[in-house]
Amino acid sequence: MPRLFTGLEIPAEISQTLSSLRGGLPGARWVDPDDYHLTLRFIGDIDGVTANEIASTLFRVNRKPFEVTLQGLSSFGGKKPRAVVASVVPSKPLIELQAELERLMQRVGLDPEGRKFTPHVTLARLRGDVSSRDVADYLSIRGYFPSKVFKAERFVLYSARASTGGGPYIVEAPYELTA
Repeated sequence: MPRLFTGLEIPAEISQTLSSLRGGLPGARWVDPDDYHLTLRFIGDIDGVTANEIASTLFRVNRKPFEVTLQGLSSFGGKKPRAVVASVVPSKPLIELQAELERLMQRVGLDPEGRKFTPHVTLARLRGDVSSRDVADYLSIRGYFPSKVFKAERFVLYSARASTGGGPYIVEAPYELTA
């Protein structure tokens, strides 16, 4: 069963900038820069028939390219931090694309996504022994970087290895934004 999700690829020059922020946080498992992405809709482990139905359904998306802005670092998890992320400004075209993908996934029979969409690029996953103080110290030193903007001209269907919580991620199918 493939583990699938849809997302936006991060251009190489922005990945290089983000990768320079790695290190300096004990207990962090840093994501490989080749695997940086912005998840639009996590799909999960599904059978091959459903995977094919999803892949063909995604061709229905008819949207224009749009700009994506990365702005600063933050963390997820509050007092028990789980991840360090690059924050993404939630623009109208991004939110609308994500909402359309959510509707399409429900039409093929998937349950609604349980979490509110918070656009971000995961840079590191954190083990349970990483303190919120360590994360706050890291963010105070490395949390600012000049905004980075790129044009999203396509989204992709990714597959991931099951149970590892990470890459390598494989682009299974690209979907151009050309409306």
